[in-house]
Amino acid sequence: MPNAEARLSELNLVLPPPPAPGGTYVSAKRIGDLLFLAGVISTGPEGVITGAVGQDRSEADGYAAAQACALTQLAVIRRELGSLDLVAEVVSLNGYVNCVAGFAAPPAVINGASDLLVKVFGEAGRHVRAAVGVSALPRNALVEIQMTVRVQ
Repeated sequence: MPNAEARLSELNLVLPPPPAPGGTYVSAKRIGDLLFLAGVISTGPEGVITGAVGQDRSEADGYAAAQACALTQLAVIRRELGSLDLVAEVVSLNGYVNCVAGFAAPPAVINGASDLLVKVFGEAGRHVRAAVGVSALPRNALVEIQMTVRVQ
């Protein structure tokens, strides 16, 4: 099976620049063989991907925003480790979806991130997770993702 860096190229995925922390925290913290990643909000070439699913955004918009978050997390991992090939596995993912009250499909939205991680890392990309609908996210972001990976 190809390594993660090769898979990125095969999938024509380009990582964005990793963001600087937006407050008094660090983007990543390594403890032993675990790399804990701070939450990242959905961003694209035009800036923050904003809105709320069920109000002004669709479930498909949320799925794409979750993918964008996963790409940002991969950029943070690459900055911290030097290469995605040093990831042994994705351990956990917590996903938050800005949505209207009663929206029952946050897991379908967060699948955008989970599906992308499995495409890049294969079975090592499968993880435990939570997918939660919330009434607001920083900067009115559509999605936020927080992850933990195990390093080789």
